[in-house]
Amino acid sequence: MPYKKFEEYHIETTQQVRKSFEDIIDSLGEDTQREGIVKTPERAAKAMQFLTSGYQMDASEILKGAMFKEAYDDMVIVKDIELYSLCEHHMLPFFGKAHIAYIPDGHIVGLSKIPRIVDVFARRLQVQERLTHDILECINTTLKPKGVAVVIEASHMCMMMRGVQKQNSTTTTSGFRGQFQKIETRTEFLKLISSDLS
Repeated sequence: MPYKKFEEYHIETTQQVRKSFEDIIDSLGEDTQREGIVKTPERAAKAMQFLTSGYQMDASEILKGAMFKEAYDDMVIVKDIELYSLCEHHMLPFFGKAHIAYIPDGHIVGLSKIPRIVDVFARRLQVQERLTHDILECINTTLKPKGVAVVIEASHMCMMMRGVQKQNSTTTTSGFRGQFQKIETRTEFLKLISSDLS
């Protein structure tokens, strides 16, 4: 059976954004009727809807849908979660990895939901600092664990392609709540995300 990709887009939004992209391309001096460009405005409109689809998602509800009572009360870490987002200042990509830990207090959450909430907040126009905070606060207020830790390491195309044009720079942001504010717990977490246990 041949591969069939199914994507659903809001027709009116697609047409509005397509027209805007067509105007931008034309204003930059490109021929919008050229063979390689003629479908670009619609492709870009659909891509932007996907890349900003987090506005239509509720991260808290995603977590609530997979919370389970469990007596486990040691650290749970999901590390090296790939993330891709758009900088709200230039609408250029930034990308990297998120490392997230929590210490349960009566409830655990399905492990796949942690990367999903990263996607919810990453698929919005963002700055890395707020992205870190959004993920941290969502887990903290919804799951109500004994502690939460979030570290994000990312490269920003607005720094690499334009501006200072520093191709090898990365940015690290972090946030800690509850027991992770204790130096020994935080140190254990940071050691575990930087080690290769294989």
